[in-house]
Amino acid sequence: MTQQKDARSGQKSIQALPGEVTRGLSGIELTAAALSVVWLVISAAFFVFSGNDGADGLRFLLTLMVIFFPVGMIWVAAVGSRSSRIMREESARLQTAIDAIRHAYIAQNQAGGRDQAPHPSIVKKLEEIADAQKKAETTLAMFTSTRAAQIAVQAGAPDPETGDQPTLALGTPAEALQPPLSNSDFIRALHFPETADDKEGFAALRRALKDRPSAQLVQAAQDVLTLLSQDGIYMDDLRPDMARPEMWRRFAKGERGRTIAALGGVRDRSSLALTAGRMKQDPIFRDAAHHFLRLFDKGFARFENTASDAEISDLASTRTARAFMLLGRVTGTFD
Repeated sequence: MTQQKDARSGQKSIQALPGEVTRGLSGIELTAAALSVVWLVISAAFFVFSGNDGADGLRFLLTLMVIFFPVGMIWVAAVGSRSSRIMREESARLQTAIDAIRHAYIAQNQAGGRDQAPHPSIVKKLEEIADAQKKAETTLAMFTSTRAAQIAVQAGAPDPETGDQPTLALGTPAEALQPPLSNSDFIRALHFPETADDKEGFAALRRALKDRPSAQLVQAAQDVLTLLSQDGIYMDDLRPDMARPEMWRRFAKGERGRTIAALGGVRDRSSLALTAGRMKQDPIFRDAAHHFLRLFDKGFARFENTASDAEISDLASTRTARAFMLLGRVTGTFD
């Protein structure tokens, strides 16, 4: 009901705009006509009573110019003034219409604009993300089933060379059998696949999901990016100011506050305002954001121990790092 009232109020504001610009005679045209008549009367009286002795073609031509040239100038000025007045009136009317539409749009958003149909470009991006997510889920499901079958076979099948059953220490987790995740795969996974055909991105993502701490961070980042996309905030649209690797290392060592404020390089005011508003109004988003920030803190601290400066710079350019910069500024990490 509130949304419909806001829409109707916006329509009334638009309908209450000034009417069409009048096209009748105004004071400018009447003044120009009066001046023209006065000038013609004065000119005619002068040439009638001054005599025409010795008139020739040149004098006749000069006479016409003297009489009608001022009249033409008067009407040129009158037409120009009329056009200027019409343009000013139409410009004011257009500005009023734009303001009314803007107020109606803001009122609709404040009254529950989330239920409105999103912009086509937003719908397209959401569809691309959904397609990529479905493909990732399908691939991960296939990988999980294949991995489970391999573990079952390895647990029950004898060694082909010795004929003995393989033995494992009691309580050894499955993750301990996996090779450590490389820094390049960790960075690529945090950036997520570019498109549904990004084979290298999906391969790195699968390898990262085998590592439990990395999988937790990837899942938390995916949740945050999905929630931000609902407000039209996409990490690819942000152009943050990049901090030096030394600043990131200070963050990994536990330093917080204004001394590392350069890490919050996101300056997009609309994204910051929308995110801050969502943090205040949406408890689900707030919990997801804080959970993500905690996991990013821990994950980056582990990554920094073995990462080079170039690898830290690469990670700072990922979508996950940009989400950290945005949420860190909103939550006061750099204050």
